[in-house]
Amino acid sequence: MLFRRRTSQTFAERFRTAVWPRHSWSRSTRYFIKRVLRLSGSPHAVAAGVAAGVFASFTPFIGFHFIIAFVLAFVIGGNLLAAGLGTFFGNPLTFPVIWVSTFSVGNYILGRPPHLGPLHHGLAERSLDALWPVIEPMSVGAIPLGLPVALIFYCVGYFGVRAFRDMRRERLEARRRERGETVAEGQSEAAPALEELDQT
Repeated sequence: MLFRRRTSQTFAERFRTAVWPRHSWSRSTRYFIKRVLRLSGSPHAVAAGVAAGVFASFTPFIGFHFIIAFVLAFVIGGNLLAAGLGTFFGNPLTFPVIWVSTFSVGNYILGRPPHLGPLHHGLAERSLDALWPVIEPMSVGAIPLGLPVALIFYCVGYFGVRAFRDMRRERLEARRRERGETVAEGQSEAAPALEELDQT
């Protein structure tokens, strides 16, 4: 098979790659930005897709972030691929901050003390009734925290895509002008030679 690895990865290696990038976080971030900027679609569609993915990352429904992002992107007219890329806002570096903040804000809105007691008990029993005291405040807290962050990413993505496309258009136009000048210079240099041939 083309581009197949010589030695297959073990489960531990695949899990490590999925949780932590193989290269540095800065390189992965640059790659992510380039992928977003080069997506097709209007600046609004790309930015709305990224915003949908970012907002989905604030929800506690791990494993369903892609589905939530796709649904939100479809509703607001966002790019689905951009929505998938936007979910990478939720990663091992940001998830602890997101979970603690959404849990605390959600409990504050619901008028409950931010007590983590049900968390351990719920994970042990694996029942929805035991997990609900944790999922409910995180779901509530995801709205006031996720919306402003998603809005920030929408603005950055919208103006970033516009600026990137304007710069690329200017570069292409500059290349066309250079090629046109080169062709014109070549034609002007060849004109005297043609005149001499006509005279002989």
